[in-house]
Amino acid sequence: MKTTTRVAVIGGGVVGCSVLYHLTKLGWSDVMLIERSELTSGSTWHAAGGFHTLNGDTNMAALQGYTIRLYRELEEITGMSCGLHHVGGITLADNRDRFDMLLAERAKHRYMGLETEIVGPDDIAKLAPIVNLDGIIGALYDPLDGHLDPSGTTHAYARAARMGGATIETHCMVQETNQRPDGTWDVVTDKGTVHAEHVVNAGGLWAREVGAMAGVYLPLHPMEHQYLVTDETPEIYERDTEHPHVMDPAGESYLRQEGRGLCIGFYEQPCRPWAVTGTPWTFGHELLPDDFEKIEQSIEFTYKRFPVLERAGVKSVIHGPFTFAPDGNPLVGPIPGLRNYWSACGVMAGFSQGGGVGLMLAQWMIEGECERDVSALDVARFGDWISPGYTLPKVIENYQKRFSVSYPNEELPAARPNRTTPMYDIFDGIGAVWGAQYGLEVANYFAQGDEPRYETPSFRRSNAWDATAREVKSVREDVGINEVHNFGKYRVTGPRARDWLDRIMAGRLPKPGRLSLTPMLSPAGRLIGDFTVSCLDAETFQLTASYGSQAYHMRWFLQHQEDGVTIENISDKLNGFQIAGPLSAEVLQACTLAPVDLKFLDVRHMTIGMTDCLVQRVSYTGDLGYEIYCDPMAQRQLWATLWAAGQPHGMKPFGMRAMMSLRLDRFFGSWMREFSPDYTAAETGLDRFISFSKPVDFIGRSAAETERDTPPARQLAVFEVDADDADVNAYEPVWIDGRVQGFCTSGGYSHHAGKSIAMALIPREKVAEGLEAQIEILGQMRSARLITQPLFDPDGARLRE
Repeated sequence: MKTTTRVAVIGGGVVGCSVLYHLTKLGWSDVMLIERSELTSGSTWHAAGGFHTLNGDTNMAALQGYTIRLYRELEEITGMSCGLHHVGGITLADNRDRFDMLLAERAKHRYMGLETEIVGPDDIAKLAPIVNLDGIIGALYDPLDGHLDPSGTTHAYARAARMGGATIETHCMVQETNQRPDGTWDVVTDKGTVHAEHVVNAGGLWAREVGAMAGVYLPLHPMEHQYLVTDETPEIYERDTEHPHVMDPAGESYLRQEGRGLCIGFYEQPCRPWAVTGTPWTFGHELLPDDFEKIEQSIEFTYKRFPVLERAGVKSVIHGPFTFAPDGNPLVGPIPGLRNYWSACGVMAGFSQGGGVGLMLAQWMIEGECERDVSALDVARFGDWISPGYTLPKVIENYQKRFSVSYPNEELPAARPNRTTPMYDIFDGIGAVWGAQYGLEVANYFAQGDEPRYETPSFRRSNAWDATAREVKSVREDVGINEVHNFGKYRVTGPRARDWLDRIMAGRLPKPGRLSLTPMLSPAGRLIGDFTVSCLDAETFQLTASYGSQAYHMRWFLQHQEDGVTIENISDKLNGFQIAGPLSAEVLQACTLAPVDLKFLDVRHMTIGMTDCLVQRVSYTGDLGYEIYCDPMAQRQLWATLWAAGQPHGMKPFGMRAMMSLRLDRFFGSWMREFSPDYTAAETGLDRFISFSKPVDFIGRSAAETERDTPPARQLAVFEVDADDADVNAYEPVWIDGRVQGFCTSGGYSHHAGKSIAMALIPREKVAEGLEAQIEILGQMRSARLITQPLFDPDGARLRE
């Protein structure tokens, strides 16, 4: 057995073999896979083997499309068969909400180049004649859907990797992973120790146990999953062509042809987690005992949807475990806080996503970044607050909702409330309707009178409409207040703090007592952060950005840390409030003896009531406003001071629904909507905050200068939309001159202006005031007109007064 390698991949399932292959494909041949048993042990060997492109996240859908297209390439490279069956797939809709979801997905697919289509009952009857169409409105048809041979495909990945120089060691159990002072790893096995520069945890069912060897907790959990294979069925074997896949979300089931019979699987509500205290090392190619009781209701429903099943005997039952993360997406990428330790776990749809996961991880390791935004699968999307006690109920919830409608405004209830600020009970008492971000409870809106204390999930305008409109009106006419807890916050200190930030951030750094806005770029010039930088003194800076990206951002900071610089995540060590609106200065002045003479972008320490605070003259509402930070221990006292002073001025609380409407008035972009690693500063307009004049080779400078000299093909634009009862959410296609030429990044309703607004990336040469376009919203073509004048305070006078 080899004793040294550049990369040691632990785990020989489809994901581990894909990672190994893609490392060789991108040029690293000194790579090794270590498997304690045989390849495919664990979940891979008993998988149903289906693959599909449908995914609510467009980047995940693109990676699934890459995975599916890769199989032909693997067959050509290796001469092995993956057992491909491209039979197409149909996802049924039996109510308006399910159909709206399919319409939204089809719209996304238009600009992605995926050839899906919406079909009606007559077409369904022709494509899949065994479906009982009672109650069916329509379906989404995807010609790429199909299934394959799990074992053959995994071994094809393995052979292709070997052809690229990789080695595979089976029947070799990893016992320890120990990091050396230089960041490399000793992987201790029962056959000896392997010294590796990098370790990849592709442990599948054993990923938790493998992670624990390195002191890592990975938030995933195995769930029991059961599917049946029927005896021969005349309606199937007498067909001239193979029957397509059918996904029936209402029945929590999927169905496909298996030989001369059918394979039918379930995501039942009375589901069961498996191996709660840990996966046994002795488990391998075993199955779990049959358990028809938990799928009894699912079977009953499915037999009504597919009556042919009543006449088909059960040939075999496959009941085995596979792993989920709390949100159902994979856990991929560098583990925050560890050098050279990578995750490739939680890939519950291994034959839809395994190829894309392998490609992204290989790019990350070899090139330093991925070709597309992988936030949806980045292991850093969960922070160090997550625990097994949180993971388990969220995994159960995700399994149960595997085939449920996924709404853009839905707030899932499991494991909540989990993390709260000192304001939780006060806000709850005045009508807060809660959402969650990064495990933290965040007020979406505040219900008053008979306004609903629950927002109905919907693709259309929800029952939070009136409350949101009222809160927007309060901010624009008087003064509103909300928390700043959902900002990520960092303190950067030291004699080299300014020099370090000048290299990390692309924008101009402020002088003491001032703040500035700046993008943070990857080496390729893509956006990896949208920051406010506040200079408190010559050696002390405070950064604020997206709360949900704090582990991602801290990982980047620490990867680039230098001597003379200390970086601390203070996201939960600093809290406070934002007050905004034309009367906000008067409220603040009533709370302090100091003159409230802050200019726009000023930063100052002030005593507000009894509380020492840091006050910043800036507001994401686009209005006159202030961010006021304090010790969380003093937050309730600060609230009492501001609230009492605000009542004579009509102060009202406002939540995130109002905030996202207010920001549209000023065309402000939002992180992970307009601003994400999929886009560059020049595409999104953030290049106006890049300081090309500073004499620093900041990260991403070369790429940004290239785009400055040769502007990118697309540009962010804003449209006023002739919407009805549904506004733009994200990824709706933009039709210009009769064809799709762009897509929406986000949108919503401006309650201040009374207009539906969409932000979109379109060809740069098309950006002009008054451009007529159409935006497809839930299958309806809506007229849209490009606008360049902000809807509120267009010259920024009130913001800066």
